[in-house]
Amino acid sequence: MSKIIEKIGKEFREILPPTIFFFISLSLVAIVHRLMLRGTDVPVGTWVQVVVGALILGKAVLLSDLLPFVNRYPDKPLAYNIAWKTVIYSLAALLIRYMELLIDFRRKAGSLAAASEEIWARIIWTHFWAIQIVLLMIIFQYCVLHELQRVLGWPKLREMFFGRRGAAPA
Repeated sequence: MSKIIEKIGKEFREILPPTIFFFISLSLVAIVHRLMLRGTDVPVGTWVQVVVGALILGKAVLLSDLLPFVNRYPDKPLAYNIAWKTVIYSLAALLIRYMELLIDFRRKAGSLAAASEEIWARIIWTHFWAIQIVLLMIIFQYCVLHELQRVLGWPKLREMFFGRRGAAPA
């Protein structure tokens, strides 16, 4: 039983940092999205979707990191892995965003085909791509921090950003 609890604790500690990062980031994206869609009849996501999205992205990142092709350039400069992972995670985010829209529109349209047609007819593409660009930058920032953490470790990264514990300020 203690092995199971230990495994759950390990999973929780691993999923917490990306989930918190994506929750804060997706909250900012949701605020921007609400502001962009104010005055239109396009449905706006809820905070529950932000929480679920953060959990999904947090778990997706952890699962993606287990795939052999994700950490494709471990011995090259960090820019290679950062660029590669940014592309992969951004494509995943694009797919997730489209699926969220599809689910939202399906409730009203009745079928997936009708929902897809409704999305293509009603979506404001400039808003969609603006949010996607913001997500790209957020994912890029996550990949930079994640790669730094992978190479340096949490203690060194924490020290770089917040200084040594108990050390007097310079």
